[in-house]
Amino acid sequence: MAVDIPADVLERCEDLGQGVGYALKVLCVQLEDNPLLGTPLESPSLYTARIDGETFEDCPELDVRYAYGPPLLAEGQVRIRSVEGTRSPGVGTDAGESGHEQAPDPRLEELGARQVARAWRRIESWLRAHAPASYASLRAGASEDEIAAVEAALGVRVPAGLKALWRLRAGVHGVAGAGFLLENRALMTPDSVITFHQQQMLSQQRDGDDEFTIWKRSWIPVCSFGVGDHTYGLYLDGETGQLCYWSRYAERWPEFESLTTYLEEMEDALAAPSLATGAKPGLVNGALMWGPPNWPDPEAPWVPFTG
Repeated sequence: MAVDIPADVLERCEDLGQGVGYALKVLCVQLEDNPLLGTPLESPSLYTARIDGETFEDCPELDVRYAYGPPLLAEGQVRIRSVEGTRSPGVGTDAGESGHEQAPDPRLEELGARQVARAWRRIESWLRAHAPASYASLRAGASEDEIAAVEAALGVRVPAGLKALWRLRAGVHGVAGAGFLLENRALMTPDSVITFHQQQMLSQQRDGDDEFTIWKRSWIPVCSFGVGDHTYGLYLDGETGQLCYWSRYAERWPEFESLTTYLEEMEDALAAPSLATGAKPGLVNGALMWGPPNWPDPEAPWVPFTG
């Protein structure tokens, strides 16, 4: 039984380091002997396995996602779906021996940006084909000056993956169908990111303290309940890379491992709706809506998308 490695995955391996391709081949040999080696994910026939970068020269720690057997593949087939670096060779996740924060590895940053852009383009292609109202809500991409203005206003460096997304689309217009992201959230514009972030930092200065954190400077809002409604949403934690939930009641917790994971899960659900473990994609008047809705509108019925 041979393990299939698509060309785009091999390309990612080259970006991550010279030792990554060899490390992945070693894992593939192990998967040939035991395809259940990894940890099952929530989606059927998907698994994740970790490669310890210290075992191989010029190789970061890696998370490898692969598919095994039905329903995604034929019986006995194994295919590597993604390879994501989690840590640079010989570098801790938080700080080095000097106690200072480590600069991000440019190879991992570039890989993350490519993964985000690839997933978003596929989502956008789906919207163009199936949900024209949601596709029409998309704004043009942000310029480098606009992104630099966000960094200056927030006082933090925006991670490469989020920059890549903003370069493609700088949020959505406030029209019907704009809340098409998972859980019907809307992609925030750079201006709304600045405004909301500054409001939260003022609340932190006024009401927060060392024991009660309302907001951190490194938390960058990404999407919200609605275009003009920031009651709750998701922010990107610039320190951990996780995509986390916020609410107006100061609730905060991680929801996704990364922005890439969030977009790839949405992409997978659109490609194979029957395998979606949470909300299902559907259409209302040409707009993507995740449901079934709790309060269906008889005048605008929700029609599940089945592929």
